Amino acid sequence: MRIVGVGDNVLDRYIDQGLMYPGGNAVNVPVLALRFGAEASAYVGAVGDDEGGSWLLEALGLEGLDTSRVKVLPESNSYSRVALVDGDRTFVGGEKGASSKLVLTPEDLGFIHDFDVVHTSIYSGIEGQLQELRASSRILAFDFSNEFDEAYLDRVLDSVDYAFFSGSRMFPGARNTEESELEAFLARVEDRGARLALVTRGAKGAVLRYGGRTWRQEAVPCRVVDTLGAGDAFIARLIVGIVSGEEPSLALREAARSAAATCSYYGAFGHPRAYRPVAE
Repeated sequence: MRIVGVGDNVLDRYIDQGLMYPGGNAVNVPVLALRFGAEASAYVGAVGDDEGGSWLLEALGLEGLDTSRVKVLPESNSYSRVALVDGDRTFVGGEKGASSKLVLTPEDLGFIHDFDVVHTSIYSGIEGQLQELRASSRILAFDFSNEFDEAYLDRVLDSVDYAFFSGSRMFPGARNTEESELEAFLARVEDRGARLALVTRGAKGAVLRYGGRTWRQEAVPCRVVDTLGAGDAFIARLIVGIVSGEEPSLALREAARSAAATCSYYGAFGHPRAYRPVAE
């Protein structure tokens, strides 16, 4: 199974540590997928020509990703400021930087065509090229994060094969009402064309809709150091499992274990480096 991430990258600056970690949904998923057994992984995106951009490329190289289609732009790299409260990540500002300037070229699309799975997200800001990306993809996976707006779903879902949502605060209320509304939501996503739809809910576990059936997975207990990257780990392991032919129940179980393991260390996939706080 070969996977390529397209779009967003970021340097997560942990303001309590003075350390930065490479990340971003379109980076984390292919990095973690390679760790989980993918045959090959790559990243297509844009980085800055500063120290941060150089470090991000170096970290991806250390992880074994193909970065031959990464553009280096004459500006600062994208970053976010991260505070941790009892292990839960809290974003407290940042800068869009070079990552937001990505424009896919015909050469990029040709490169992408050779992969089994193309993964991107709402943070990549490439909805305007999503149809082109879809035409170059065998399987297009899209992380909607916590975006459930019906108009946005109508705009994007007809291009998406695998749809991922973060729903830890979705449908608040009585448990039976929440569960029925969640199942109805996943069915609507499936009706709009997605072959697979997943909602991760943190400590509440996850719900998967795939092949006309619904599966549920409890969260795996763990000692939480940092939750950043846990959702991406779940997505990466699920993609590897499903595309490789695992039973959905097994793929879900291993995805939950992978997410729990990610909570045991800082950053989405490690590689910390000190940074100099500038007016933060």
